[in-house]
Parts: sequence; structure tokens; C-alpha cells
Amino acid sequence: MTLENRVRPDGVLEAVSVRGMFTGNRGIVHDPGGRKPNGRRWTTKAWICCSLSWKGGKRDVWGRNHVRRDGTPGIGWSELFFLDEVTALAAGHRPCHACRRKEAVAFRSAFCTLHGLGGTRDIDEILHGERRLSARTAPQALSAIDLPGLPDGAMVEADGSFFALRNRMALPWSHAGYGAPLGLGLLARQPVRLVTPKSVLGVFRQGYLPAWHPGAA
Repeated sequence: MTLENRVRPDGVLEAVSVRGMFTGNRGIVHDPGGRKPNGRRWTTKAWICCSLSWKGGKRDVWGRNHVRRDGTPGIGWSELFFLDEVTALAAGHRPCHACRRKEAVAFRSAFCTLHGLGGTRDIDEILHGERRLSARTAPQALSAIDLPGLPDGAMVEADGSFFALRNRMALPWSHAGYGAPLGLGLLARQPVRLVTPKSVLGVFRQGYLPAWHPGAA
């Protein structure tokens, strides 16, 4: 059974067979009985991106992976999967402090330098207002002049498809990997909108380097 837990750059969940480089969560968004979405898009503002394995632990994906204090089984959290960290950050999932501590510390340092903040809760609050899925504002429209100024790792949307920007080229995104690069001029012939949260773009400009899928040119 293919579960609806693969994350698009805009945060929407889809059911596809490929797994991706990272897992993560945004709380409990599944029903363990049928292993299907429970109608909630998130249950916490702390959206994180995790390593696929940590300390040798194994989980029953979209099952019950938590034991309550009274000994009864609980859900814990819903496993989500991302093509790569570029995709996870576009969706608004920051690095996990438990399993990806080095990356989490670097991300927090860059984010806090950008905003003058000091805590992870502040980061989550800001990202919650900027993520495509949780923001209350319309996505930012981008012009041909805007595109060359975006940092590597930025994700945009055009004509219903997603593109990651790298080396001033646009890489067509899919759950399986990236397609052949397109010139930014060609991309700009159609309406383009920003997907990656603006604060994440600032983190990239501060020097944070996200993990790319090996197929990215």
C-alpha cells in the first residue's frame, strides 16, 4: 500500500512509491487504523526534517509508534518523506535537533542572525506564517528580474510545476528527482511564484547549504 506521505515543495502530501532522502513530521496527520490522512494538515508548528534512520530505531510507518504512560498504544507522529532537504525546506520543515543536530545548529544560527532571535520556538512561529501550506497570504509573484537574485536552493512554481534554482538554472522537480536544467529566461515566460519561505532564502544567503538529491545538476 502506497501511503499519502510524500511531501511536495508546497507541503501538500501525495501517494507515490519513491521514498526520498529524508523523513520528518508536522505532528499527527494520519489515522493508524486505515493508514490514511486524518484530515489535519498539521498538529504542531514545529515542522522538522529528519534522517531516515537514527540510533538503529525502526518505526511502523503511519502505524502506532508511541506508548502512553498507562501502557496503551498511541500514535506518536506521522512519518513524512522528502526528495531532499531542498524540498523539505521549501515546504517549511527545518532540520531536527535530535537526529540532525549539526545542521539544526547551523540553520538556527543563520536564522537567528537574520531575525535577531534566539529560540527554536521563534523560528517555528515565523516559518508557520511563511510556509505555503500554513501562510495566510498569497504566494509572492516573481518577475524575470527577481529570479537571478534568488539563492541556490530556492524553489519556485510555474504552470503547476515546481523548479529548484541552482547555478542560475531551473531544475524541474519531481518526487523521483530533478529533470534537465532550464534557463531562467525560459522559465520566466510563464507566471512564476515563490514557494520557499522567505526566511529560508535568508538562511541560504547566510551560507547554509541544503542537501541536494544526487541527480541535481
